[in-house]
Amino acid sequence: MRKINLVILLMASLMSCANKNMDEIEIASPTYPQDGLSYLALGDSYTIGEAVPAVSSFPYQLATALNAQKTKVTAPTIIARTGWTTDELIAAIKDKALTGKYDIVTLLIGVNNQYRGYNADTYRAEFVQLLTTAITYAGGNKKHVFVVSIPDWGVTPFAQSRDRAQIAREIDQYNAINKEETLKAGITYFDITPGSRNAAADAALVASDGLHPSGKMYGEWVGKLLPEVVKAFGN
Repeated sequence: MRKINLVILLMASLMSCANKNMDEIEIASPTYPQDGLSYLALGDSYTIGEAVPAVSSFPYQLATALNAQKTKVTAPTIIARTGWTTDELIAAIKDKALTGKYDIVTLLIGVNNQYRGYNADTYRAEFVQLLTTAITYAGGNKKHVFVVSIPDWGVTPFAQSRDRAQIAREIDQYNAINKEETLKAGITYFDITPGSRNAAADAALVASDGLHPSGKMYGEWVGKLLPEVVKAFGN
């Protein structure tokens, strides 16, 4: 497989503005092919890219990077909303009643379960249900499902008056659950949490709302996902 130049793929024009958050930069909307691979992204605010332009969210950055690697992907279909917990995502998926299968499915969910203090065992059961749903949407092909860990919002300015250590412990607990269940199911898992904690020292990794990831951080996530997704499709 040819070497992947992530700097070029992840919007070099944005990265050249190193002193700005990516969500503060005007970005032209990319054009996606009509006949490429289909992509379904399931999640919450971290999937829709709260506080950044849609094109800076990780699903759109991933689709853009894949197209740059000659893996043709259509614009992402996204089922996600800020504040959603696992049960709310389950309900929304049922309400959408999507038909057919998707070539790529990503899943990132759980931060709002942690934030609201929901039971961890309930999270496990509902996460497993969502993982099964993701596999179903991928036509049963587990190699085309990708799970992303929950970032640590405790390092952001929003959490300055909160117990950051407790938040980190709880995020780690939830991630231990979703990682265990993901690997048990034979699904690819991406641990982006350690990198998310770099936001404690790098303000450019945080969006203008002081809570959510910036486009720059989402680009770092895509840097992890891209090689594995490309590999899954034999390119």
